[in-house]
Amino acid sequence: MPSLPALTVFVPTFVLVSLTPGMCMMLSLSLGMRLGVRRTLPMMAGELAGVGLVAVAAVVGAAALMLRYPAAFMLLKWGGGAYLVYLGVMMWRDRGPAGTVEADSRTTGTGPANLAVQGFVTAVANPKGWAFFIALLPPFLEASQPLAPQLALLVGLILGIEFCSLLLYAGGGQLVRDFLHQRRNVVLLNRVAGTLMAAVGVWLALD
Repeated sequence: MPSLPALTVFVPTFVLVSLTPGMCMMLSLSLGMRLGVRRTLPMMAGELAGVGLVAVAAVVGAAALMLRYPAAFMLLKWGGGAYLVYLGVMMWRDRGPAGTVEADSRTTGTGPANLAVQGFVTAVANPKGWAFFIALLPPFLEASQPLAPQLALLVGLILGIEFCSLLLYAGGGQLVRDFLHQRRNVVLLNRVAGTLMAAVGVWLALD
């Protein structure tokens, strides 16, 4: 198992990285603004599943493949950016009551299954997440110890920290939404969130 000194470095490092605005956190913020924290939970579940998959894959070999073929990394980067721009455009086009907690779950793209898929795809298509796990996880793994228990502990810590960060961002979005909780501002809120999401997508593709 990772040593206690190693964990005291790993935990605060990942807390800082997780709290840094990025694809997943901006999605959580925008959905918290539009739907509230409770209805954003399916997206968080999908995002956590994606993060766990990326973390494990980065350790067991996908990292080496991507480093060997930089074109794969670039395609993932551009694909993730394009997906966020797409989400931003969908938010801009949404003129329904999606900005209220009482909104019907049938509103385009806001059903639990759709939200879970959004979270999963956003996490898996985030090249910065891949790069982070490639760089961070291996140094904390002891080659002389069994891999599975170490990886289970580190991924468990990662998912716990990531969930808290997602809740924090979604809660912040809900506070903004509640502050402007008037039906005539629904379109404005959707467009602010959509612009933010599209901007992150462009930044990701060009960075």
